[in-house]
Amino acid sequence: MSGATRSDRPAGRFRRMLDRLSTSQEELHSDELRQDTADVGCTRICDCHDRDIVTVTGTLRAVTLRPRAGVPALEAELFDGSAPLDVVWLGRRSIVGIEPGRRIIASGRISMNRGRPVLFNPKYELRPVGQE
Repeated sequence: MSGATRSDRPAGRFRRMLDRLSTSQEELHSDELRQDTADVGCTRICDCHDRDIVTVTGTLRAVTLRPRAGVPALEAELFDGSAPLDVVWLGRRSIVGIEPGRRIIASGRISMNRGRPVLFNPKYELRPVGQE
């Protein structure tokens, strides 16, 4: 019986290694972002509800300039591995450091817009480039 246990261990390690190799880069990145959210002590985006005051962290996946009611608005999609969140800075055409691939921590009150959580004019902190 102890021989069967020994043969199970390498198979278990080998299986975990195969699982890791077969996992897509996107899944690995999402796992890393979810772990980072827990490590920093932020709220997961999937747990945010309308009117909640939250602090979230993640990676900016897209940044666009999209006017709202004739006012410039810089919009970014923040992703923490659990769900996307739109971050909108009204009256801004650009913000130094706000670019795709950058990690940030953002705080504010959640609004829901077409079923997606949105943070308008949040307080934010750029994460150091070395932590990406």
